[in-house]
Amino acid sequence: MKWLDAFEQRLSSERTGEFLFWLLVVAALLIFSGLGLRSPWPPDEPRFADVAREMVVTGQWFFPARGEEFYPDKPPIFMWAIALCYYLIGNIKIAALVPNALCSLVSLVAVFDISRRIWDMRIARHATLLLLITPQFLIQAKFAQIDAMVACWITLGCYGLLRHFFCGPHWRWYFLGWGFMGLGIITKGVGFLPLLMLLPIAIYHFTQQRLTGSWRWRALLGPIVMLAVVACWLVPMYLIVSQNGSPEYLAYRDNILFKQTGERYVDPWHHFKPWHYFISSVVPAFWLPLSVLLLTQLKTVLQQIKQDPRIAVLFGWVILVIFFFSLSPAKRGVYILPALPMFCIALAAAWPDLSLNRASRWFLRALLTLIITVFTALTYFAAIHHDKLVDKLDNYTQSFQLLDSLAIIFAIIVGAICLACVVLWRKSLWVKYGSAVAIICVTVSWLVYPLAEPLRTPQNVMLTAAAKVDGGELAILDLKEQHLLFSPIPLTHFSYFTGNAEQFRNAWLWINEAPNRYIMAPDNMHFECFDPADGKSLGIAHREHWLLFSAKDAAKSCPAPAKVIRYRSPASDINE
Repeated sequence: MKWLDAFEQRLSSERTGEFLFWLLVVAALLIFSGLGLRSPWPPDEPRFADVAREMVVTGQWFFPARGEEFYPDKPPIFMWAIALCYYLIGNIKIAALVPNALCSLVSLVAVFDISRRIWDMRIARHATLLLLITPQFLIQAKFAQIDAMVACWITLGCYGLLRHFFCGPHWRWYFLGWGFMGLGIITKGVGFLPLLMLLPIAIYHFTQQRLTGSWRWRALLGPIVMLAVVACWLVPMYLIVSQNGSPEYLAYRDNILFKQTGERYVDPWHHFKPWHYFISSVVPAFWLPLSVLLLTQLKTVLQQIKQDPRIAVLFGWVILVIFFFSLSPAKRGVYILPALPMFCIALAAAWPDLSLNRASRWFLRALLTLIITVFTALTYFAAIHHDKLVDKLDNYTQSFQLLDSLAIIFAIIVGAICLACVVLWRKSLWVKYGSAVAIICVTVSWLVYPLAEPLRTPQNVMLTAAAKVDGGELAILDLKEQHLLFSPIPLTHFSYFTGNAEQFRNAWLWINEAPNRYIMAPDNMHFECFDPADGKSLGIAHREHWLLFSAKDAAKSCPAPAKVIRYRSPASDINE
């Protein structure tokens, strides 16, 4: 394995440029692998992808909309990035994933550079490699959710503050850090999180008396820079809404400024989790192996923190971020992703040689064994057509062909992992673990993505509906963004925020206004004005059986809707 030895030496290079180059090569191989082989998948990817697609198709860029209806949950930065990529590339499957992939590479570079400047090349190398092999970072880098981008802005905000206080004074980077906080705010609202770092930095200053040159009155201009960046989007939006004055524009303004910020944090309406959710569920699983290795190396970490209190600043900020999100009743695992880069830097600095004691060696070996065992078990169940897998797949087209393919793919994955562990038996456990992560990531990206595509999209249902409509108009009830993204013909809907009864009443009114109109709906809805027994089957998507209705299938009468609501989405080209 001379090639592996040579590659390992390149990643262990003490020369900054050489290491950074090979780091980006490896990271790009992992993050960009499989690009374009899958469509945007639920829960969040189809929403952002469809909003971006509609920006390009309709030319309405300033107010994000899904199916012509305003989408007020998030500011537009992330959707703008996808829309720009779609405008340049012309393929939404690729465009949806490119922004997060690039942002994740930027996060890696920022982690490497600030670690090297504050400490040394060795710690910088360890910090970036630890970040790259952490599941939550790698997963989000390969998905079109908004969190990887906001994590990038937050990491750059932390970079600016650390560059100023620990490597400075450096006022340019101080103000740039505040500027990136502003970008984070108009990406997801929580971009201000780096300012929490000022608390442990202030404690470090007053206890160590080492940052006297970094505190000046001009530091108060930082929040002004952040607000100026936010104003670049907020002021035009507010002026356009005020000038238009329509209820829809006013509702967009009020929702995005109030409901989706303070109200969502203090009084949320979904994603309820216990206060300890991040500590007990997210960090132990999605920050592996770092979360457990920290406990096994706790004595070493505490000794290093006593010698270098700057490490405590980073750990303190990570704790503050987790505490901030834990205070809200609503929690999702991706919320704490922005804390992960600083956590990796702090752990690398507190554990500079990454030497494994008996407990940590046992844990890494156990984790590798578990990975191999799990994939071996999946291979076995797929090969024998286990009932659980058959039940999951037997409602989909070409299910058994897919099952056979999955057996082959899982066998490839297991064989590759086993081969890597056997071939690399003389290598360190870190090399073995990193190799296993890389093999899983690349294999799943190139082989499993295409096989899972029919299970994660409504493509077959939407193509069937378009064929049966045969030039007519199509409307949908219980809409999900993926239906808009996969509809090859324009699609009418009756608002995401309309209740069950109002949707059916609006649909009945719409289908009787003109000839050659059809409505599709899942059979698990509470039907009004239509009889599900009259519907024609379109197939199954996302465990829902979809039915198609024509005007002759509608009831003779139906109560009038409280308000006539309808939106029309442009046709999509994702099926091409």
